[in-house]
Amino acid sequence: MNAADQPVTEADLHAYTDGLLADADRPRIEAWLRDNPEDAARIAEWQAQNAGIKAMFSAYEKSRPGDTDMIGKPPALSPWSKRLAAVAATFAVFAAGTLAGHYGPALFERPQLQLTAQETFPKEAQNAFLIYASEVRHPVEVFANEEAHLATWLGKRLAISNLKVPDLTSLNYHLVGGRLLPVDGKPGAMFMYENQTGERLTVLVGRNAANKTTSFRFASSDNIETFYWIDGELGYAVTGEISREELRKVAEECYRQFPS
Repeated sequence: MNAADQPVTEADLHAYTDGLLADADRPRIEAWLRDNPEDAARIAEWQAQNAGIKAMFSAYEKSRPGDTDMIGKPPALSPWSKRLAAVAATFAVFAAGTLAGHYGPALFERPQLQLTAQETFPKEAQNAFLIYASEVRHPVEVFANEEAHLATWLGKRLAISNLKVPDLTSLNYHLVGGRLLPVDGKPGAMFMYENQTGERLTVLVGRNAANKTTSFRFASSDNIETFYWIDGELGYAVTGEISREELRKVAEECYRQFPS
């Protein structure tokens, strides 16, 4: 396959936006953008968002021993700095709401984009929600009265020594329980929550050693909203038939409680 014939993925577009794409791949992406003005507009929005986030966090920038002065290139960020900047970017997207039309339908409805394993993660989260959230008698394998066992069992299966079941009671969601389920062909964990009106949401955790970047995204399918983030090898997704603002609050609380 010629380089020009290679499919352009969502990951390619983000790498191009962030300046992480190999020089040899840039002509292919730029040719794609000339023929796909919608994607060109998306990248322009992402670049504007990146500039805003950089300005927002410029006061927190610090130098550390061993940092390299990279003139003309973006500085290397520590793992924590990457997490902080990425989560700020995501919540800025929620607050602005301007990218919802791009992140959601474009991700699942455009056949010319070949989805990577990372990009199929929100679809798996949505499928898990559809299957289990409506289940009356057996929504989970382990119920909330065995929360400690649930965390130990699923943490062992996912090789996460300090896996914590998020406490969402401050947001009026109470743990129903959890279950083991496949995520990208590997063991994954799902936690289910319910509020006083019976509305449910799920939190999915998966591991993929191929993940090397940190990213935060939003996906929408019909009335189901998913906010997901990839943090190194671990992926997390919060899914429910709730408003984006409520979903943002839940995701932010889960992010604070999950291991870094």
